[in-house]
Amino acid sequence: MDAPARRSEPLYEVVGPAVGVPASEQTIGVLAMEVSKRMKSIPPYIFAEIDKKRQAAVARGVDVINLGIGDPDQPTPKHIVDAMHKAIDNPANHKYPPFGGTPEFKAAAAKYIKNRFGVTVDPATEVTSLIGSKEGLHNTIMAFIDSGDVNIIPDPAYPVYKTSTILAGGEPYFMPLKAENGFLPDLDAIPADVCKRAKLIMLNYPNNPTAGIADLEFFKKLVAFAKKHDLLVCHDLSYPEMTYEGYVAPSIFQVEGAKDVAIELHTLSKSFNMTGWRIGFAIGNPVAVKALGSIKSNCDTDIFRAIQIAGIAALEGPMDHIEACNKLYIERRDLAVKELTKLGWNVKPIKATFYMWLPTPEGMTSAEFAEIMLDKAGIVVPPGTAYGPQGEGWFRMGLCADKDRMKEAFDRMAKHEITFDMKKKAKV
Repeated sequence: MDAPARRSEPLYEVVGPAVGVPASEQTIGVLAMEVSKRMKSIPPYIFAEIDKKRQAAVARGVDVINLGIGDPDQPTPKHIVDAMHKAIDNPANHKYPPFGGTPEFKAAAAKYIKNRFGVTVDPATEVTSLIGSKEGLHNTIMAFIDSGDVNIIPDPAYPVYKTSTILAGGEPYFMPLKAENGFLPDLDAIPADVCKRAKLIMLNYPNNPTAGIADLEFFKKLVAFAKKHDLLVCHDLSYPEMTYEGYVAPSIFQVEGAKDVAIELHTLSKSFNMTGWRIGFAIGNPVAVKALGSIKSNCDTDIFRAIQIAGIAALEGPMDHIEACNKLYIERRDLAVKELTKLGWNVKPIKATFYMWLPTPEGMTSAEFAEIMLDKAGIVVPPGTAYGPQGEGWFRMGLCADKDRMKEAFDRMAKHEITFDMKKKAKV
């Protein structure tokens, strides 16, 4: 029998004993450490990289205006914070929470879904808690995608859809979201061999990053498509309350038969200004919900009880902050439309989310434009390629800064001649 292969270099090397160094200060140094193949297969998280560039600019003394973040700038409503304060003082809440969420939190989630969408879900079997929807997305993929399986994902899309598929050993298939189709995918254009190998299809409406919207007719087609090809639909419903001009975002479960093929992820992050609290929930097909919960029980111990109590206060309490926040987002959106039009962009008002998906100047890549915005004007915007190949030629602008800061950003763009036709002007 052949001898087992050996590393050419040891993983660790003991350093010392060093002359003149007390024994208590001797250390073990790392000579080499090899990360997993799955770690090598994914790029650095794009928003962490963008934040590094922002911090570097700040360190240079730049007054950075951050229009790249999807983080509400308004505080968490007071009644939610007060519920958290009270819950923290109760020692009963300091213990491990039950897996899948407390019965009270799951009941509150089910009640919210019934009141908001007219959909009935069983808190015991069709609801599970999430430490934010990002975790839920990752663990849904881990629960259903095996090595070699296809996950059908939008392009552009939230980067976790792709990276978590790769981490699971799966293969992402990109559905193009194009402006001429209202940023809805053409399901009929997905090749038959892809559908045969796929186990999961992921969508997100209202959409990040495009702000595209979907109606119940689209979800009816999606449910029929999933049944035809034996797919699980994962709908990432992160922006249900952030809607304007009479548009009301639907749940996929308003379609008859959707529970046969779908799971839907909800988060309190955007609608309740709770991004840092990390709380959400998933609803839908009981087999899918149970699978997601099983993955979670093996890798986390759920949400701190006091945060779940705050979540109940959010879901069952007054929601007048939603209208107030939406009014702010509309004012900022209208300012952006006005100022970007002056700078040469052809902009239509969005009907949902707090993102604007905008084309870069002709002949300029997404990365080049994002770099110019930061280096010349001190403005952070993510390049469209952060969201997938179809994002080339686009950038995302957020509405999470107050009107004065946004106006200053547009004034800086004008001052530095950052306009939609800047490449054309440069050639003249």
